[in-house]
Amino acid sequence: MNTATESTTGSASTATDPKDKLVADLKVVIADAEELLQATKHQTGEKIVELRERMTENLREARHKLADAEDALRVRAREAAKATDHYVHEHPWSAIGIAAGVGLVLGMLIGRR
Repeated sequence: MNTATESTTGSASTATDPKDKLVADLKVVIADAEELLQATKHQTGEKIVELRERMTENLREARHKLADAEDALRVRAREAAKATDHYVHEHPWSAIGIAAGVGLVLGMLIGRR
């Protein structure tokens, strides 16, 4: 992934943290399932063989869907960063005013503690 894009999308990535966590959790589940398949590869029996084949196919599909979801997240994050960059370039004073207002509100909230 491009590091320049990562630094530009820093604020956008915090909005997708739950999605990123979900993707990471799904990767762990897939890895655990693959490990389980490896551990049971010497088991015999018709039902075990059938179950392993179904699990293998389901894992293959899950990996493809996960890759698609990751790609979609990256694309949306880049689009959000580009839209933000475009807005700031088109309306710099509005962006400064919004940032100052958000900073003021956050400062007041933090100051109350």
